[in-house]
Amino acid sequence: MLSDNLKEQTLANHQQLEKLLVGKIKSVATEQDYINLLQLFYGYFGGLEKVIDQYIGKDQLPDYNHRRKTDAIADDIASLGGTPVQEATGADLPLIDDTAKAFGALYVIEGSTLGGSIISKMISSKLGLQNGLSFFNGYGEASHKMWGIFKAALNNLPENDGQEIIRSANDTFAGFDAWIKKSVA
Repeated sequence: MLSDNLKEQTLANHQQLEKLLVGKIKSVATEQDYINLLQLFYGYFGGLEKVIDQYIGKDQLPDYNHRRKTDAIADDIASLGGTPVQEATGADLPLIDDTAKAFGALYVIEGSTLGGSIISKMISSKLGLQNGLSFFNGYGEASHKMWGIFKAALNNLPENDGQEIIRSANDTFAGFDAWIKKSVA
């Protein structure tokens, strides 16, 4: 299955990004630190979603509009008194010029919802927040169900698109890693 192959073939880039993010999350000590973390996600995911929107819509993924993350991140930032940052463009983003590549990039965004509930609880506990957590709360109790629906959509894509999807997902993981390093430099 493509989803299993995708997980296996992106593991190294996924783990590298995860290590960087875990360090950032653990270092959150103030609301401003948390706003800064959200801004990293907003900048990258915001730019990424704009490009993905050109190739994925309701025809390719019926619940696609429900899967968009940028508004939730912007709302979280605003609820904490911050402002969204400029979104990534051009060379900061992977090349996405077809539906297969868009699904590879969306795999990274969708995968971020799985660990979000743990991050939400961690941040809430650490900072005593009641608001500003909607992005990391993701789909709430429906997160695993939504992941399953996304994986099914991936597995229904043409088999010959597999390598392009994997390459795009790897480029997206690596691009987000570079975005974070560039943004905090």
